[in-house]
Amino acid sequence: MRRRLALPPAVLPALGVGLFVAAWAAAVALSRTRLVPGPLDVVRALGELLAHGLLLRYLVASLFRVTWGFVLAALVAIPAGIALALSRRAEAALNPLVQVLRPISPLAWIPISILWFGVGDGAAVWLIFVATFFSLLVTVIRAVHDVDPVHKNAAWNFGLDRRRLVRQVIFPAILPQLIVGLRLALGIAWLVVVAAEMIAVDSGLGFLIVDARNAGNRYDLVVAGMVMIGAVGLLLDTLVRRLERLPAVAWGFSG
Repeated sequence: MRRRLALPPAVLPALGVGLFVAAWAAAVALSRTRLVPGPLDVVRALGELLAHGLLLRYLVASLFRVTWGFVLAALVAIPAGIALALSRRAEAALNPLVQVLRPISPLAWIPISILWFGVGDGAAVWLIFVATFFSLLVTVIRAVHDVDPVHKNAAWNFGLDRRRLVRQVIFPAILPQLIVGLRLALGIAWLVVVAAEMIAVDSGLGFLIVDARNAGNRYDLVVAGMVMIGAVGLLLDTLVRRLERLPAVAWGFSG
């Protein structure tokens, strides 16, 4: 058998991006359209934003809202999910409410969030909280149910109380599924913050896109904002995926 040439891990992704950029530039050049900017136009737009100090400002604003909304949702959803999963009565009582609220689009909460918090960071953070809370809650409940009953029974036989059961058995057992849930929830949070910034605030990458469209149809800035959103989303996902390599959770991703 012929041995395949081993390539560095970054080569194929870089090749894919390069081919996409080349196809993009060729399509714009052949169509001679002025509505869709080419790659060089987008690079110049990013340079313009950077020179005026707007790129970093908008990026920090978006990350600030995502961080607060996501962290608050995790702090509430994780213990609430564990508590509900360990109490059949509480889960039976609250599950219908969760299933009614969960499918509601976070964007449907925009009028209420503006009414409660006004136009500003509070409204965006609330939208991110709502969007990620139910996703994490369902993930945690499902993960606790998936814990092998043998482990729970062994813990009870050794005399562990509920608090020690959660700390020493339940939480370590659900960590792999929890990491996956956090990764998905963070992606949702990044999507929602962009949508929220188009309506509820006056800064951030979402606001940049709307403002650029309204200010003389600056589609180069629009696409520049889209590129930044995609790049930051990829970076956030990569950072969360690194958690899968931790010894405490790596066992859940083996095989």
